[in-house]
Amino acid sequence: MNMELARRIAITIGALLIFILGSHIPLPGVSTRFEQLFSQLSSSQIGRVSIFAPTLAPYVAAAVLIQLLSVVWGRLNTLQRSGEAGRRKLARITLILTLLITSFLAFGLASALQNIPEIVAEPGAWFLLSAIASMVGGVFFMVWLSDQITRHGIGNGIALLLSVQILISLPAEVASRLDLLRQGAASANLELFNVLVWVALVALIVLVESARRNVPLEFAPRQLGARALPALAWVLPIKVNNAGLYIPAMVTTWVFDVPLGLAAFIFGNDTPWVAAAYEYLQYARPAHLVLSSLVLFVLVFVYTAHVLDPEHAADTLQKRRGVIPGVAPGEATADYLDRLASLTTVVAAAYLVALSAIPEALASFGVVLPNNIGGGAALIVVCTVLDLKMQVRDVSLTNSGGVRQ
Repeated sequence: MNMELARRIAITIGALLIFILGSHIPLPGVSTRFEQLFSQLSSSQIGRVSIFAPTLAPYVAAAVLIQLLSVVWGRLNTLQRSGEAGRRKLARITLILTLLITSFLAFGLASALQNIPEIVAEPGAWFLLSAIASMVGGVFFMVWLSDQITRHGIGNGIALLLSVQILISLPAEVASRLDLLRQGAASANLELFNVLVWVALVALIVLVESARRNVPLEFAPRQLGARALPALAWVLPIKVNNAGLYIPAMVTTWVFDVPLGLAAFIFGNDTPWVAAAYEYLQYARPAHLVLSSLVLFVLVFVYTAHVLDPEHAADTLQKRRGVIPGVAPGEATADYLDRLASLTTVVAAAYLVALSAIPEALASFGVVLPNNIGGGAALIVVCTVLDLKMQVRDVSLTNSGGVRQ
């Protein structure tokens, strides 16, 4: 292990420890007795009533919203492709949106807490103000901490904090399940089935996330200033899943929640058709399962089309005198890359729908998987581990001067 890798690992571990410590700092004004009771009942220490209570959800939601708007709004799309200056502007917009979302969520959480008897020691405006300020500060501190991990540590900071949030509750979940088995309150066959489903999900995620479609490339000799570059054979790896999970899955949730919320606000929850819509579109109901799978499938194509630009890739290859063997440069290359991207997107869409639909389909039959081993949680953790493995390998092969050993 070289010194650079050791330094990065130390920074990452230190940042994660700070994150875990911050999750134990209680929200100002919350009753100590309630906090002790809540920590005993909750299987997730990150989920307790702390200054980190909103977690990174507001920031992730803001980033997803910006990505979604960039698909349909040309100005944001231009900023995304305009280099470092454009990315800095988008980062500032994301932080402003994070502030608004976090303030709204914090106000809702603080208001709900003070309306429950014996939770808040002194309800009132001062509690609301201090709780909102603490949670907003907590979210922005987590964003800053994740950025330090990304810049100076190992791995993607956001993904690492989300993974820690998931994994930290795993021992308590396992202990709870084992206790239920000892008491005879849970079926051993059902728990074995849960384990097999989890292993199958992890294996599927590793297989698909590691898969690449390698497109062979050939570059003709060319002159770059005083240097003569020889002919070069290369490959263009096309990742199977270019959409991730968060953007399609979160937008799928918005497709249902936003219209239903607006309908309930305008017409009232007691309106028959609104109540019927809520009833039929609940999680694990057949209508929700079918519609959410269809929406997710379509969104994967929409977002992948935004991420992958075959025409831009074909133009770049032509400018650098690169060709795909057997394919004419220009429009023919763009069409070839578009067909490849479409085929891989079909696989990615089916894969993401399976990760989302399998736990929901099982829940519709009464088989409820633990939250921390669901498809989304497993995808986050496995992708984070794969990314860590790749970065550790790259840093360990590179000395502090940036030269391969």
